[in-house]
Amino acid sequence: MPRRALVNHRPWLLASLIAGISYFFVQDDAIGGLWLMSWKGAGVAFLALYAARRAPGSDGVLITLALIFAAAGDVALELSFLFGGLLFAIAHLFAIILYIRNRRPRLSRSQKLAIASLLLLTPVTVFSLTYALPNWQLATAYGVVIGAMAAAAWGSSFSRYRIGTGVVFFLVSDLLIFARESDALHDTTANWLIWPLYFGGQFMIATGVVQTLRKTHLE
Repeated sequence: MPRRALVNHRPWLLASLIAGISYFFVQDDAIGGLWLMSWKGAGVAFLALYAARRAPGSDGVLITLALIFAAAGDVALELSFLFGGLLFAIAHLFAIILYIRNRRPRLSRSQKLAIASLLLLTPVTVFSLTYALPNWQLATAYGVVIGAMAAAAWGSSFSRYRIGTGVVFFLVSDLLIFARESDALHDTTANWLIWPLYFGGQFMIATGVVQTLRKTHLE
């Protein structure tokens, strides 16, 4: 019954799972080319279509835009690391606005500490991994943006079990990319971890935000 509901009522979500999971097994295909780039972007692009159809209100527009720019970033990274990073930074800005609009009214001391840690330690970690590389300044600036996104998500009223965990997965996947680029992590190990963490994080974020917005909209 749940599978039938998924097929009948959430086809874009099912398509996202198929595209995202299958890409993991073909990402190192030597042929590559446009078809592989499109395959890579399809997983999150289908999540954007899912959000566009099911997420209500202006917050629904924000999560949809965040996913659209992330999907474009997935494709652009195969052509230009800098341009892909810019598109992801824009995606994070839309996400930050979404999370701030839905911030939690009260935060415990431990929650404030977690937010401060994400905000401050993320760019410091990116800096430490990329300082010797070209464009380390841009990488560090990106670290500021994704750190702010993760901190905003952790301080939002969205579920930390779903959105919080998803954002941390996303953050770790980006840090692994920087570790791979700086040779701090072997390519094989990085490639096995980056895509599952990234796509799994995006899937948790998209479905968690959409379900929360629909529930709030109906109340």
